[in-house]
Amino acid sequence: MQPLKNIIINRPTTLVDKYLTRDFQELGLKIAQMLGDMPHKSLYIKLAKTHDRKTLEEVMSFASDSNARNKGALFMWKLKEIKTKVSEKDQDK
Repeated sequence: MQPLKNIIINRPTTLVDKYLTRDFQELGLKIAQMLGDMPHKSLYIKLAKTHDRKTLEEVMSFASDSNARNKGALFMWKLKEIKTKVSEKDQDK
């Protein structure tokens, strides 16, 4: 068994990993990669910063499993739909 120090030092890093300092940045990039929408990665990073991780992962799996031509648009539509359902629940209380 290797000490933790050796595992961290020998961990393979990619060019993208060295610029990620926060968890939400990694999630935003993961969403952009899964949807094949890298030109809009900053949008997904911002969404990851402001929205609940569980909700975003649920929407990401919905959009990535579909056969849509524009998975980014499907992601945004589903996110809006979930946000309106949550706001309607809050108003009912």
